[in-house]
Amino acid sequence: MTVAAPPVAPTTGRTVSSGTGSARVGRSGSVAWMVLPALVMFFVFGVVPLVGVLVLSFTQWDGLGAIHPNGLANWRSVLSDPQLPHSILVTFEIMILSWAVQTPMSLLLGTFLAGRQRYRAFLAVLYFIPLLLSSAAIAITYKALLDPNFGLGPGLHIGFLTQDWLGKSNLAIGVVIFIVSWQFIPFHSLIYQGGVRQIPTTMYEAASIDGAGRVRQFFSITVPQLKYTIITSSTLMVVGSLTFFDLIFVLTAGGPGDATRVLALDMYKRGFMSNQMGPASVIAVILVLLGLALALLLRRLGGSTTASQQEGA
Repeated sequence: MTVAAPPVAPTTGRTVSSGTGSARVGRSGSVAWMVLPALVMFFVFGVVPLVGVLVLSFTQWDGLGAIHPNGLANWRSVLSDPQLPHSILVTFEIMILSWAVQTPMSLLLGTFLAGRQRYRAFLAVLYFIPLLLSSAAIAITYKALLDPNFGLGPGLHIGFLTQDWLGKSNLAIGVVIFIVSWQFIPFHSLIYQGGVRQIPTTMYEAASIDGAGRVRQFFSITVPQLKYTIITSSTLMVVGSLTFFDLIFVLTAGGPGDATRVLALDMYKRGFMSNQMGPASVIAVILVLLGLALALLLRRLGGSTTASQQEGA
């Protein structure tokens, strides 16, 4: 005797879709709650100070007394001040020259450290030490080493090092660029090291079979594959160079004369040494606008993120 199985209610597509949709809504809702603390922190410590600085740029305030609105007077005085173009020029000079030094050195070191040999891991740790040091401590150390009377040059009787490195405009700019590069090359080398390790080894194996040497592989495989890594590293270098302050303040204080007076140092001197918070806020807004413009420009040069993901795939 055959027993017929009870009929099973058909599962409609609508029910499955509803369950999947509710699950997706639940997951997106949980992700939204996880992002909320970061958004609150960004709003409190990012957006609010920016709005406050923008408002202060239209006021007159000495940092202690009452705040009085004065319209566009601060903007007129700062934009008509001949010191502003000079500070912008010095800022871009240090930015471009430090980028030109850091990028090739970081790329070469990152490629070298991407090897699997154990001694390269040790060297990676050794190269990373300068980044762990305080910029102020580095400035004090180099200032003592480069002293023309009691520094490294007179102590070792080396004429080349006995020059007045921080007393001449061109030499002072060169010293700042050297120290900045020495401090931050390890960080960007770490970025390039990670990028090189993401490149498939099959590409190098195929190039070796075709007879390509290491130099040819570097320029034909490594550099093109690191295009978006170079854009990211360059963005960090360029935007970060706008905020160089502590190292230059301790090392040269903007001198000799105003040879190393960058925008960040100019902002500090106006705000905390001349008690002109309004003009200092104007320079702060200019710094933010310059950083935003440079970041967008580099993003535009690098292309979209989708293109980067497709190329990596």
